[in-house]
Formats: sequence, structure tokens, C-alpha cells
Amino acid sequence: MPRRREKAVETGKARTRVIIEGVKPEIDGGRFPIKRTVGDRLRVEADIVTDGHDVIAAQLLFRREQDADWQAAPMQPLVNDRWQGEFPVQELGRYRYALQAWVDCFRTWQRDLKKKADAGQDVAVELLVGAGFIEEVQGRAPKAAARKLGEWTAILRRDGGLDEKLEAALHPELTRLMGRYPDQRFITLYDQNLAVVVEQVQARYSTWYEMFPRSCSAVSGRHGTFKDCEARLPYIAGMGFDVLYLPPIHPIGRTNRKGKNNQPAAEPGDVGSPWAIGAAAGGHKAVDPQLGTIQDFRHFVARARDINLEVGLAIAFPESTDHP
Repeated sequence: MPRRREKAVETGKARTRVIIEGVKPEIDGGRFPIKRTVGDRLRVEADIVTDGHDVIAAQLLFRREQDADWQAAPMQPLVNDRWQGEFPVQELGRYRYALQAWVDCFRTWQRDLKKKADAGQDVAVELLVGAGFIEEVQGRAPKAAARKLGEWTAILRRDGGLDEKLEAALHPELTRLMGRYPDQRFITLYDQNLAVVVEQVQARYSTWYEMFPRSCSAVSGRHGTFKDCEARLPYIAGMGFDVLYLPPIHPIGRTNRKGKNNQPAAEPGDVGSPWAIGAAAGGHKAVDPQLGTIQDFRHFVARARDINLEVGLAIAFPESTDHP
């Protein structure tokens, strides 16, 4: 037992005093991602506590899943050990987030220093203790920050000028600098593989209109094209729809092609079911030549977006035996 206790002290685990729990939002301990839409701010709350009366510092870590580096947003106390932080989600895709918290020895020292100074106590020793805290952080801060911290240390260590020393010790800029470089050994990390999937705003609420492109021709009996569909876009948007839903637009199989009105036998000239995809013209990565080219489709999508219509496509799992 003594050996285990000594090892814990050596690795710093015995000095990790902060507990983070009650994290929201979180689904099944991070097993499933939460969801937001582009432009939202993800607000995260948690219960963060420690033993005693020391000051706690906490921050919310976040990054896009493809990024290597984490960004940090400060968390603020609400009430009864509840903390809150938030960060923006500006792009489609997946973000990761985690929480960190630690006992902030320097801010605890600042708080106690102010109380003693306000009570008229001698704070000469306390100022030297604070200088020691700053010098410790200097050793792990970048050069520019370390140089600035050295200026604060010099003020606290020189003779006389109690008012100047107190002003320096409690200065917000010093507090900010010290908070940027905490002792990482004793930080509590809450990382349950938390993720947020960010979708388009229409994923929150939208109105969908379904259209069969081949039925959009202005000429009776002629197969419709993407260009024919473009002519109908203002009409659809004018009715208040914001998503235009299309059936599969891929080449349609010829083997066992269905006939009119869902008949199992096809007559010559029947176009077949768009859900049975795959033919000589290609499979799920191609468009039906009777509708146009992939460039025609992209042009159609761009025109739809010009009038605030998003295009949704059906996923065609049923494949024709003709699929390449």
C-alpha cells in the first residue's frame, strides 16, 4: 500500500482534486453524438467541485474532428457548483468537445491576499508567495509572456510601495496571463469521446416538395430534363418550400424493368422504376442520360440554391442486375 500511495503522488494523481460530473448535453456517456445546426452556439454545463474552499478554473475544449489542435473557451460558474461554457459551430461536419478543470492556486492566493489587505494585515510574506507562483509559470510560458510575467514579479519583490504591489498583484492582465498557463499535471479532464454532428439549418425544420424530373417536360410525351426542372423552381419556392426532394436520378436498369402503374411487365418505351438503378450508362455515381449530364445537375442545384432551395436526393439501395 505505501508504494502505491507514493507512486500516485509522484504521477500527480493524488493532487488532481477537481471532480467533473453531470455534463449536459451528453447522450449515453458520449456513446452517441448530439446534434446542432450551422451557426449555433453549443452551450455545455457541468457540476464542477473540489475539496475545501480553493478557487476553481474550468474551460471547454473543442475542435473540428479533422483538426489536430484544440481550442479553449472559458467556463463560468452559475450557481451551486454548476458551470457553463459555449463555443460556435460554424461548419457542417463533426466537432469534438471535452471539459477541463483545476484548482487555481494563483486566483486563490489573490482572493486571500485581498481579504488580508482589506483587514489591514501585514501581507509582505503573501506578496513573496505570489511572486513565487508567477516565477513558476514563467518557466513554462512562451518567451513574450514569460518576459511580461517577469515584470510583474519584479514589482512584487522590490522594496516599498505596498499600494503599487497590491495593484500589480490583483491586476486583471496578470490574472489573465497566469490563467493561460496552468500546471497541466493536476488538471481533471472530462473526455468521454463527446461529439456533436453539425447539419444544415434545414435539418432543424424544413418543408419538402417531391418532384419527378422525368415528368417536368413542358411537351407531352417527352422525357423531362434537369433544365425542365429549373423552370419550375420559382413556382416551388413561391409556395414556401425550402427543400426539393428528388427520387434517384441514376440510370435505370433494363432487366425486369417495371411498366406503367407499377405493373411487373414493361412495354417497349416504359421508363421503369427509378429505384432499380444501374445500367450500361452507369450506376449510383452516374446520372440518367435522359435527364442530362452531371454538369446539368450541378447547374440545377446551383439555381435552386440561388432562391434558397436545397436539393435532397433519395438513396437507392435496390439495385438492378444491370448495375456495373
